[in-house]
Amino acid sequence: MPRYLEGNRGGTKVNRSQIAVKAQVKAKQEGLEVPSHMTVYRILQTIIDEQALKKNIRNPGWKGSKLSLRTKDGTILEPEYSNHVWQCDHTEADILLVDSSGKIFKRPWLTTVIDTYSRCIVGINLGFDAPSSMVVGLALRHAILPKDYPSDYQLHEQWGTYGKPEYIFTDSGTDFKSHHVQQIASQLGITWKFRSRPSEGGIVERPFGTINTQLLSTLPGYTGSNIKERPKEAEKSACLTLNDFHKLVVQYIVNNYNQSLDKRTGQTRYQRWEAGLTVIPSLPTERELDLCLMKQTRRTVYQGGYINFNNLSYKGEYLSGYGGEQVILRYDPSDITTIYVYKQDEGKEIFLCRAFAQDLESESLSFYEAREITRQIREKGKSITNNSILSEVQARELIVKEKKSRRQIQKEEQNLLKQQLSPQKVEPIGKDENSKENEPDLLVETENESVNVYDYEEMIDNYGW
Repeated sequence: MPRYLEGNRGGTKVNRSQIAVKAQVKAKQEGLEVPSHMTVYRILQTIIDEQALKKNIRNPGWKGSKLSLRTKDGTILEPEYSNHVWQCDHTEADILLVDSSGKIFKRPWLTTVIDTYSRCIVGINLGFDAPSSMVVGLALRHAILPKDYPSDYQLHEQWGTYGKPEYIFTDSGTDFKSHHVQQIASQLGITWKFRSRPSEGGIVERPFGTINTQLLSTLPGYTGSNIKERPKEAEKSACLTLNDFHKLVVQYIVNNYNQSLDKRTGQTRYQRWEAGLTVIPSLPTERELDLCLMKQTRRTVYQGGYINFNNLSYKGEYLSGYGGEQVILRYDPSDITTIYVYKQDEGKEIFLCRAFAQDLESESLSFYEAREITRQIREKGKSITNNSILSEVQARELIVKEKKSRRQIQKEEQNLLKQQLSPQKVEPIGKDENSKENEPDLLVETENESVNVYDYEEMIDNYGW
């Protein structure tokens, strides 16, 4: 029986009829009721089915042309249309980013939300926070709302996905099982299901490898997935800020990944998402989605409608009437130039207005950048104001821009140097094209040219090659 259940690997083949006969003989020897062949077959099939479910495969099960996902509670999900089942997961991106001053910061976390039916990436969150319920909430908010980006993102297509899913299918990590995430799901009418085993996560994990291979490996600061094999130039070449990297990731997803052809369907992922919609997606209001912005704090409103938060001064319309009162602030850590102000009233949160960081309306500033800038200003013995932070932001942006320019110049110099040192192809004098048609070209070095000798180690120090 073990040989049969293991697929008859090696040795003599065994069939189920032989097992039935052996079972009957054994039953007689033990004085037990002799089972029929059909009883033995039924028991064998049950064992085989259970083993198939336990196989550690990375691809989820297919039943014909339908995908089948098994949840931890035994439910079978078969995604049949767009926004039916979404999946969500995180990865620490294999790239080193710099802060606003050009100093090496660290690797960012990328969270993606995938529509299982179409395989479209419908939403992301990118930042330095490790996976948490807050990160999950921000990724869901981005996935649910329509997405619009300014012209400097250089998008050739639209990131047209939006709407609420019926189900979200994830692993059982604490970030997904938290009270906050389950509260979001309940309020938005989403059913949250957990994988029965890690192998069910192939669909949401596979895009990380694709992004790593097709995008990250082409960027400065790429570390590789194996720290022992990290490129030597990873730290020296790093020059992208989080904002730079965000633009590149969005460009790749919208212009490339979601527009890639799926050979199984003959459609791009985005075309399949559009074609797979059974109804026009419904949308919660932005205020309903503010629950996804978990980061919150309390502050007192000053006379004139001002609020101080993270060493920044904010002004909000309608706040002047709440001077002296305490309010709740919700914010996105990736950009705190805008915060959302709520008032607690009989156990409910009532939205008052959005408040904007004074003199920083046209800037983008993360919670962590603001904290680092504040530290730098304090070290210089200067007073911290919105204007001092703005000046620091602009100065740092200039430093990063100059650093990128230097690297571009170095790259151009390197290419020019390669051209100068490479041998030139020269046609032999008097070559008869008709008689020597197949004669190989000769490579000769040009005469009377001075050859520059470069110190490789010195060039590494100077240019970061």
